[in-house]
Amino acid sequence: MTIWLFTVLFMVALMLLAMVRLVKGPTSADRVVALDAINTLVVAAMIVLGVVFHQFIFIDVAIIYALLSFVGTLYIAKYLGGEL
Repeated sequence: MTIWLFTVLFMVALMLLAMVRLVKGPTSADRVVALDAINTLVVAAMIVLGVVFHQFIFIDVAIIYALLSFVGTLYIAKYLGGEL
């Protein structure tokens, strides 16, 4: 169980680093990439926690969250590209 805990804590540390880039990013593109990285790490952490605790609902929620995150990132990219 300790290796799983270390893995999740490492992902949380990476999320914090991405949050720094999200706040301080010099361009909007940097902020979008940081937000997408945070979303990916959240999905990965949910899958790891679902496997550790044998709760498959975490994996289902992670799949839905990943899909919504992808659609949100596409929408933001279109907005920044000036197509909306």
